[in-house]
Amino acid sequence: MEEELLIAFDSTQQALRAEMLLEYAEIEIDIFPTPKEITAGCAMSIQFYRNALEEVRVIVAEQNVEIKGIYAKSSDGTGYVEVEEGGIR
Repeated sequence: MEEELLIAFDSTQQALRAEMLLEYAEIEIDIFPTPKEITAGCAMSIQFYRNALEEVRVIVAEQNVEIKGIYAKSSDGTGYVEVEEGGIR
């Protein structure tokens, strides 16, 4: 099974903008509540599969989407670890 990643945001506006851009790019996403282990200013995160990570990076950077970071479940499954810091733009 493919690993799922989460993009966390500091603002709902940026989350909604990212949702629109990623859907337009036909990347399979789900809106997901931001886990309590991830401190972010927005309660909404976007979940996507790792195989789309490079395309997500490009869209976030080119469109100047402000993100908190990209996260994966920790190896023990009890929390999340940062894959990409928010400064990828």
